[in-house]
Amino acid sequence: MIKVSDNAKNQALRLMEESGQKDHFIRVGVKGGGCSGLMYELDFDNTINDADKVVEDNNIKIVVDKKSYLYLVGTELDYSGGLNGKGFVFNNPNANRTCGCGESFSL
Repeated sequence: MIKVSDNAKNQALRLMEESGQKDHFIRVGVKGGGCSGLMYELDFDNTINDADKVVEDNNIKIVVDKKSYLYLVGTELDYSGGLNGKGFVFNNPNANRTCGCGESFSL
């Protein structure tokens, strides 16, 4: 399961509405790269592929490819608007190490 905080929900809904993508959902994934080896991906999408896993939390639909899902089980998607930067944040209990910017991790 992937959890969605209230802050992430509110920000995602606002961004989807502002960009005219109200019928879209959040697509998250993991790809190789970054200073720790793996990087998070987040986008809005409206196409579900055969290899996707669909989860819903806090009335937000999240779609993730099955390979990435293994890295993201138990993760909470949050949104931070603080002094250290503004953006979506992945709180991943599976990550053994993260970089300073929080955009990459390793297992």
